[in-house]
Amino acid sequence: MRRSVLVMSLLLLSCASDTTTGPGGATPKAADPVAGSFRIIDTDQRTFYDDQVVVAAPEVGEAFYGQDAGYQGAQPAYQDNGDGTVSDLVTGLMWQASPDLDNKVTFAEAVVAADAFGLAGYDDWRLPTIKELYSLIQFTGSSRTLTPYIDTAYFDFRFGDESRGERAIDGQYWSSTKYVGLTMGGDATVFGVNFADGRIKGYPRDMGAGGIPQTEFVRYVRGNPEYGINDFSRNDDGTIEDLATGLTWQKTDSGSTHDWQGALAYCENLDLAGAGDWRLPNAKELQSIVDYTRAPDASDPTRIGPAIDPVFEVSDTESFYWTGTTLLESPPMLGTGAHAVYVAFGQAWGNMDRGWVNVHGAGAQRSDPKSGDPGDWADGFGPQGDEIRIYNCARCVRGGA
Repeated sequence: MRRSVLVMSLLLLSCASDTTTGPGGATPKAADPVAGSFRIIDTDQRTFYDDQVVVAAPEVGEAFYGQDAGYQGAQPAYQDNGDGTVSDLVTGLMWQASPDLDNKVTFAEAVVAADAFGLAGYDDWRLPTIKELYSLIQFTGSSRTLTPYIDTAYFDFRFGDESRGERAIDGQYWSSTKYVGLTMGGDATVFGVNFADGRIKGYPRDMGAGGIPQTEFVRYVRGNPEYGINDFSRNDDGTIEDLATGLTWQKTDSGSTHDWQGALAYCENLDLAGAGDWRLPNAKELQSIVDYTRAPDASDPTRIGPAIDPVFEVSDTESFYWTGTTLLESPPMLGTGAHAVYVAFGQAWGNMDRGWVNVHGAGAQRSDPKSGDPGDWADGFGPQGDEIRIYNCARCVRGGA
C-alpha cells in the first residue's frame, strides 16, 4: 500500500565465499548473500532523532519518518577464530583482530608490510579497500562519549593518545583506495576510515600537517576479493539495480536540494517503477555506489565526473546526497542528534588558509546540520573549514536484506 508522508515546503535548488581450508581447518562459511558477494551490513542505528535530539519512533506520515533506525538490514555476524582473526560471516571477509595500536605507519609502510604480513598461517593478507574497511563501521559511536564506531567485542581499537600529541578523534585507518585527484591544493591522497568519529576522508599519502609524514593505523583483511564490486543493471523504468548488493536505486536524483527532514519525506513520498517502498539510504548503502575511480578533479581526463558510475544521472557534477543516518558528532552548540551523514560525490570542500580547496576528496563521507541556514557557516567549520551545506540532494533506494 502506498505510504502517505507529511508534505513539506522544501527549498528547491539545483542540485560470500565458500568454505576454504586454512591451517586450523575449515574457515567458517559466509552466510548466503542476498545477491552477488557485496552484502551490506546494517549500520546498527536503533535510536530515532529529529533535527536536534532523541525522539520516539515517528509514525507514518509524521515528520522525520523514514530515517535509518526505522529500517533494519543484514545484521552483523562475527566469529572470533581464537587465532588473532575474526571472520565476518556476512561479507565473507576475515580480519586482523588486533592491529598494532602502539605504532601508526605511513601509507608506503602499510603497503610494504601487507606483502610480508602473516597471521594464523595465512599469507594472502591485504590492505583493505575503502569499501571493505567501511563494512566494519557501526553508527552507534560518538567521540564525545569515547564510544568507537566499531564492535570492540571483536576488534581492538584505541582513541588518539593526547600524551603523544594526538587528538581523541585520531583513530584513522588506511585503506588501499587512492584518490584519483589531488587534495589540499596538490597532495596525493589515500582514503581512510576514522573509527573514532565515524567518517571517510582522504588523507595525504606522504606528508601531513607541518611537513610531518602522515601516519595512520592499519588493519589487514583477506578473503572474498569480490567484495565492494558493483554489478549495475539499467532497467527501463527509471531504476538501476545493483545485482551485487540486491539494492534498487533511483536512476536520477531528486533534482533539488532539501534539508534532512525534506530528503526523508522526498524518498518516503516517491512513486517510481510501480513501487512505493522507497527510502532514503543509510550511510553504508549510499557509500556502496561511490565509484572511487572517478572524481570532478581526476588526473585522468577520461575519469572526470562525479564519483558515481555514469549509469546514474546526476543533476550536478558537484553532487552531495543525504543519508538517513544520524552522526553523533555535532558541535556542542547544537543538539546531540543535530548532524546527519552525507556522501560527497563531488569535491569535499574546506576553507583553508589558501581559500576554498578540495580537502577530503570526492567519495568522502562527512556530516551536516540537519536544519538551519548555511549562511551561518559561511566560513566553514572545524580545523579544515569543512563546508557546511545543510541542503543536499537525495537518491532513493529500495530492496536489499
